[in-house]
Amino acid sequence: MYLSWHEIHIRVAKFVEKWRGTGNEKGDSRNFYRDFFSIFGVSSGRVVQYEEYAVNHFVCIDLFWPGVLIAAQKKEGQSLRQQAGEYFDGLPENQHPRYLLVNDVPIFTLYDFNEQEEVSFPITELQSNVEAFGFIIDAQRDKASMQAFELIGHLHDRLNAVGYQGQNIDRLLMRTVFCLFADNAGIFNPQGLFYDFIQKRTDEDGGDLGLWLAHLFQTLATPEKQRSSTLDKDLMQFPYVGGRLFQKNQYIPSFNSELRQILLDMCMYDWSGISPAIFGTLFQSVMDPGERRIWGVHYTTERNILKVIAPLFLDDLHEEFDRLRSRGIAELVRFQERLARLRFLDPACGCGNFLVIAYRELRLLEIEVLKEIHSKSRVRGQIKADVSVRSLVKVTQFYGIEISEFPTHIAETALWITDYIMNTQFSMEFGQTTSWTPLATFPIIVHGDALEMDWSDVLTASDGSFVFGNPPFVGAKIQNRHQRSQVHKIAELGSSGGTLDYVTAWFIKAGEYIGSGGGGRIGFVSTNSIVQGEQVGQFWPILFERCKLEIVFAHRTFVWGSDARGEAQVHVVIVGLDHQVRAGGRKRLFSYPDRNGEPLESQVPVLSPYLFYPKGLKNFRLTVREETRPINGMKKMISGSQPIDGKHYIFNREERDAFLAREPGACPFLRPFVGAREFLQGRQRWILALHDVHPNVLERLPKVLARMDSVRAYRELSERVSTKKLARTPALYQVNIIPTAPFLVIPETSSDYRHYIPIGWMNPPAIPSNSLKVLLHATLTDFALLTSSMHMAWMRVVAGRLGSGYRYSVGVVYNTFPVPSEGVNMTSLEPLAQEVLNARTAHSESTLASLYAPDHMPPDLRHAHRALDCAVDTLYRPESFDSEQDRIEHLFVLYEKMQ
Repeated sequence: MYLSWHEIHIRVAKFVEKWRGTGNEKGDSRNFYRDFFSIFGVSSGRVVQYEEYAVNHFVCIDLFWPGVLIAAQKKEGQSLRQQAGEYFDGLPENQHPRYLLVNDVPIFTLYDFNEQEEVSFPITELQSNVEAFGFIIDAQRDKASMQAFELIGHLHDRLNAVGYQGQNIDRLLMRTVFCLFADNAGIFNPQGLFYDFIQKRTDEDGGDLGLWLAHLFQTLATPEKQRSSTLDKDLMQFPYVGGRLFQKNQYIPSFNSELRQILLDMCMYDWSGISPAIFGTLFQSVMDPGERRIWGVHYTTERNILKVIAPLFLDDLHEEFDRLRSRGIAELVRFQERLARLRFLDPACGCGNFLVIAYRELRLLEIEVLKEIHSKSRVRGQIKADVSVRSLVKVTQFYGIEISEFPTHIAETALWITDYIMNTQFSMEFGQTTSWTPLATFPIIVHGDALEMDWSDVLTASDGSFVFGNPPFVGAKIQNRHQRSQVHKIAELGSSGGTLDYVTAWFIKAGEYIGSGGGGRIGFVSTNSIVQGEQVGQFWPILFERCKLEIVFAHRTFVWGSDARGEAQVHVVIVGLDHQVRAGGRKRLFSYPDRNGEPLESQVPVLSPYLFYPKGLKNFRLTVREETRPINGMKKMISGSQPIDGKHYIFNREERDAFLAREPGACPFLRPFVGAREFLQGRQRWILALHDVHPNVLERLPKVLARMDSVRAYRELSERVSTKKLARTPALYQVNIIPTAPFLVIPETSSDYRHYIPIGWMNPPAIPSNSLKVLLHATLTDFALLTSSMHMAWMRVVAGRLGSGYRYSVGVVYNTFPVPSEGVNMTSLEPLAQEVLNARTAHSESTLASLYAPDHMPPDLRHAHRALDCAVDTLYRPESFDSEQDRIEHLFVLYEKMQ
């Protein structure tokens, strides 16, 4: 049974009422933890062991869940770490748990070994702390999901080994998993019907198994009244399954004894506990054994899905229901009827994960509504005759679009199974008998390209209530020609549309969709590139001005992935949008102090496209546009040299030494070539600089001439006209920045864990690569402004990202940076800037990367930066800045005045 957090909170109240003030003596321990686990719908007896002694026989623990949790009484005179150390010493490494729960009723203390964090509270405050125990649900589901995943993968591999591949294997696996689920969940009656059929009716060598499966699938697709009277009696026991799952006949291979045994082993597993939300993940992952090892990269966790649908609609519905609890039955009935009128569209639904969770949560809410109606309608132990307990929420309220055909079948099946699960739970709640019916009604999942379709053909815009999902994250530079043309067409930006990520097209289509129908709300996941860098200025004016949208909730950057296996290091945001005429009220903002952790929520009047509250701005929709020149009066900044040489001019140390051994005369022309990595980490590369070498000298350097010929050939093979033209002058780079005096550089990419991007001077003969931004003729004043917290704050908001790291841009960051007003004497910063450089020199044995690591930054360097920051701050205003957010708000007000 899948519990909503709302239901969990109700169970918490009952648990606290029972156990508050009772203590947790040894004899009560098992009952206490049984009741505690039942809060989350988990049977403790299936996952934990009670009163287990650790391996060394000296340490006793009350409860042990291998790999997940230890529960014990607090030991006098010991810290949690000491106590945990004793437990760990007595356990095999693969059973070391992540959490320690110390329960000295009335106090709970939960310790996270991974994060080395603890939360402690009295049992009476469990209600407000219960979500800290969400790992109980996750661990149970992850374990079941992983076991199912391994079973399916094993069958896939063995079928693949005998040459059974392509769509046939996809369909066979999908049908098999449905039968396994139906066998455990009561769809097949009696339970175990599928297992008995395989075990009793097929030969041990598996030779006839394929034929029997073909007969079974055909039977499941045939209504009972249309079946032949001569049909095998065992096949006749199976019910009719409607829908498209078993419609098409398929070729099924000959099995052998090994494959038959694998299928029987799968029948022994309890598939009824598998969440339909992971079906798509299972099937997508088993297709490639390489991907299977890191399947978590592709698995969207339920918790992450809830981050979209909760603020989009679920929280509001729960709040409305809570208000209605004190009202009469009529209003509750009308609320249930409104739930049944809602419509949901995922225009990039994949295998239906978002739709599955949304449908499940809506049904869970409806059950709570009906329980309230049921309790209010009791009259002397009788139910009023005019009040019927029936579900109105249907799976037909859910719609999806998916470009690949097979996932549409998975989505339909997953949603139908969810429907069956929820119908079963409904029956259990209200004491009714579940009557299983064929797949007569199912969600509308359309196979097609959402960017080429009118979504109103799937769900009329006026009927659509919520549009949500996780559209493709294809970056602008890796889109294929067709994808790029789609973005250009939808964004209507002409040639400039090439810098927009593919996901932006879904936002724009959704904005036009809900605008045309006069209703609906949007909630999409996206890479964080849409709220940073040059895309902001191109993309958000379309949503604000053409689509008339406004941001109503947002999750700032966090890591999207799974806790199961592997971790998807995709840094995303979630953005909720509504039409401007309906978007009144306060907006919800979720921020992540730890991008792998849980968010902190705040409420603000408005949200900017950079996902912060733009206090003080006249136009809260203001975007920072890329500029080709500085609009702040600063010197021109450029990118370093870009050779376009096919790596024929660039050498590491070993390559350089080997080359000079063959061509010693080339030594004067090999110069240090410094990019962001070399600058930050102290690495070394060299590049041939032949710009001013006389032809007579080159004639005496045959190895150099051979390199020039290779560069010429490499450029001639390019499809770009400009590169082909460059082949005529192989001694030159495409971009030639050869400084003759000291110059200031900023790495184009830098890790986001640093408070400051390391900025500094370089000297000739070093040549900067194009991964460095270069400021020629820079002064200490320039350095002071650019290394200050003011500039860092601006950069962190408006710069683009490469993964989680910063991508510093001349056009968006440097050229737009608001500097102190004219007339301010900035030369006073120079002594403080020099102190920063002096502190670096005092640690010259360290690289800039290590100097600026937050945990390793030397105190004198940190002090020098803070002194410089204070001085820069006072140039902007007399009052101190309380936080980085305070700086950002001030800078945006200045930027608005620059327009």
